[in-house]
Amino acid sequence: MNKENASKLWKIIQEAGDYLEGQLPDHPNHPKGRNPYAHVAFCVKKKFSLSYKDIPDVKFKEVLDYIDYLKKNPS
Repeated sequence: MNKENASKLWKIIQEAGDYLEGQLPDHPNHPKGRNPYAHVAFCVKKKFSLSYKDIPDVKFKEVLDYIDYLKKNPS
C-alpha cells in the first residue's frame, strides 16, 4: 500500500478502535479488558493475511468495508 493510503488506513483503524472502546465482549485471555485498536488491526491482518501497510492499494475499499463490518459486529 502506498504511504498515503497506509496513513489514511491507520487513521481509520484508530477511529474504529475509538468506536469499539468498551464494546468488545470479555475474554479470558484479557482479564483487564480488550484493546480495540489491536483487535481491529489483528482482524485486518487475519482476514487479508498481511499487515494493513502491506495490503495492495487495489484492496483499499475492501479493507474499509471490512473495518465497517467490524464496527457493526464487535466480537
